Amino acid sequence: MKQFVFTATVFLLFQSLLIPATQALSTRTTMNIRPVKKSDLTNIKKVIDSNDLFPSELLDDMIKDYLAGTPENKEIWLTTEDSSQVVAFCAPEKMTSGTFNLYLIAVHPWRQGKGIGTEILQHLEKHLVEQQQARILLVETSGNMEFDTARKFYQKCGFQEEARIREFYDKGEDKIVFWKKLGSSGDNQPTK
Repeated sequence: MKQFVFTATVFLLFQSLLIPATQALSTRTTMNIRPVKKSDLTNIKKVIDSNDLFPSELLDDMIKDYLAGTPENKEIWLTTEDSSQVVAFCAPEKMTSGTFNLYLIAVHPWRQGKGIGTEILQHLEKHLVEQQQARILLVETSGNMEFDTARKFYQKCGFQEEARIREFYDKGEDKIVFWKKLGSSGDNQPTK
C-alpha cells in the first residue's frame, strides 16, 4: 500500500480570519488569504492533484468537520486566491498545549516560487500566536530527494530539522520533522 506524505506546498486551513495578503506583500494586489469555503473544494483538489500530494478525494473527509461549522470545531483551514482562482491552501492541527503541526500546505505549481507559500505560512503563524497562544509549529516531510524543495522551503521559513525517523514511510524513506518556535522572542533554537 502506498504511503502518502502530507507536506507543505501551500494550503492554509483557517477558521474565521480574512486579511488581505497585500498587508504582508505589497507587490501583490489581488491575493487574499481567507477561510476555506465549501465552494473552494474543487479548486483545492486541483492544487492537491497538481502537486500529487495524495488522492484528492480524501479531502472531503478531511475537511468535513470544519465545513460543518460547529462551535466546538477549532480547525483552521485557509486558502489563498489570486484573481478569484484558488492557488494555495494550508491546515494546522493542534497537538499539545501551544504546539501545532502543519499537516497540509500546498501551492499550485504554476505559482510556486513567488512567495505565496511563505506569505500564507506567515499569516498562519501570526494567527496561531495571536488567537491560539501557540509556541511551537512542527512540520513533517519525507527525506526523499523529490522533497528537497519542500525541506529547503521550511528551512528558509525558519524551521530547523528536529528529528529524523529512518525508514518511516518505506524502506529507504525517512520521515523528517521540522521545528519552529513561534512568537516574538526571536530565539528559534530548540532546548537541548
